[in-house]
Amino acid sequence: MTTTATTTVSDAARVVSARTSVAWVFGLNGLAVASWFARVPAARDALGLSAGQLGLLLLALSAGAVLAMPMSGAIVRSAGSARSVTFSTVLLAVGLGFAGVAISGGLGPVAVGAGLFAVGFGSGLCDVAMNVDAAKVERRLGRTIMPRFHAAWSIGTVAGALLGAAAARTGLPVAAHLLLVAAVVGCGTAVATRTFLAPDRDPEQSAGQRVSVLRAWLEPRTLLIGLFVLIMAFTEGTANDWLAVATIDGYGVSAALGAAMFGVFVAAMTTGRTFGTIALDRFGRVPVLLASAVLAAAGALTTVLSGGLALAAVGVVLWGLGASLGFPMGMSAAADDEALAPARVSVVAVIGYTAFLAGPPVVGLLGDHVGTLRALLAVPILLVPALALAPKLAKPA
Repeated sequence: MTTTATTTVSDAARVVSARTSVAWVFGLNGLAVASWFARVPAARDALGLSAGQLGLLLLALSAGAVLAMPMSGAIVRSAGSARSVTFSTVLLAVGLGFAGVAISGGLGPVAVGAGLFAVGFGSGLCDVAMNVDAAKVERRLGRTIMPRFHAAWSIGTVAGALLGAAAARTGLPVAAHLLLVAAVVGCGTAVATRTFLAPDRDPEQSAGQRVSVLRAWLEPRTLLIGLFVLIMAFTEGTANDWLAVATIDGYGVSAALGAAMFGVFVAAMTTGRTFGTIALDRFGRVPVLLASAVLAAAGALTTVLSGGLALAAVGVVLWGLGASLGFPMGMSAAADDEALAPARVSVVAVIGYTAFLAGPPVVGLLGDHVGTLRALLAVPILLVPALALAPKLAKPA
């Protein structure tokens, strides 16, 4: 009895430790990504890009992520989530630092795009790996906490946005800023992954998992969850990519205020992910996700059509709150079956990240014709089908 009790306490302590380390990884990943997005206006100005050209540059980041997704399930299964996260984050950090040097050093859009491709590839692989481990921790704890891991990511983005705004205001070179962030993210993640939960190394189950990757691509529920995540990823990603630029262009404010508006969005995302678990446990996934889609659509409309910066900020808050739960709950829904979690999360991530691939150039091309701010109206339009897809995320009986 004493040995059993000791083992149980030890297991619980490991889960709690893993929960903390996974949260740190999410946070550092968010810091890295937001640090880049906060300096997008500076990159645009330094490279002399139009909205359409900027959209194509941002496509390099998304292309790297989408390329990483199809192989991520097999990589995570064979190498384990800890090694996968460490490797992917080192790649992300190297790409981030190189992109910063390319911008400040005048190396041109192609060199910046190469750095962003590495950022995207590392981020895509890390996204699957850390979500698989987060789902494992959630199952061990027996309660909804996935949104809080994504809240940690959002906290990281808040920090990245604020630091980006400060860097822009003080005139800190992009290279110095991004190299510093890369060092912090790379070293911090390497330390955090030491306490991840150990992977299942059963060779027979690994063979079955390789088969399940193909099976997951044939499952209607998994594919429909992926479509829902795609829409919510577009809702979130459009703000990440374009909100700072659209605020500057549409409302005639400074780069620092544009970055600050992005900070408002990610702060709202963080709030929604931190406290949304209460609503999820009380009302269930489907009602909460339906309400979230409506809220995000209303917020995006207000942001674009308000006519004033103060009311636009209110819209950004609603947009962030509404967009906060879609992506994490899509990951939880894909990981409902522990045995198939890596395969299904990989499939959903591939579909979802298509939004990050197609979103930047689509919004950029729209921006060339109607203005960057009005191009954001694509968000509420695409949220309409999300209302029909949300019921597919209900927990299986």
